[in-house]
Amino acid sequence: MTSLDAVTAWVGNYRRAWESNDPRDIGGLFTDDAAYFTEPYAKPWLGRDEIVAQWLRARDEPGTTTFEWHPLIVTDELAIIEATTVYREPARTYSNMWVLRLDNQGQARQFTEWWMKHPQAE
Repeated sequence: MTSLDAVTAWVGNYRRAWESNDPRDIGGLFTDDAAYFTEPYAKPWLGRDEIVAQWLRARDEPGTTTFEWHPLIVTDELAIIEATTVYREPARTYSNMWVLRLDNQGQARQFTEWWMKHPQAE
């Protein structure tokens, strides 16, 4: 069951995994059979092991981003999260929208992210 407390904890854990790139932190976010969609229509990363491996291939280095978020919708079945990610080098900003489905243990069964790069100032 999804709740605001569960979503808040999961996003905090996601951010910790993002900064640590520790396979245990990453794996702890997801169920054994989770699906992680890096884009809405992309082929998902399936299962905890693949999610950890793919995450580490595409990882960001610790300390290179700032991240702000807030929930748009939280129901018993899902959460929709709006966020902004700012990268320092090279400087770029993204708007993010996440669809998150948690199990009763607070792990993601399904995670889909949309990310839109902001135009660069000239």
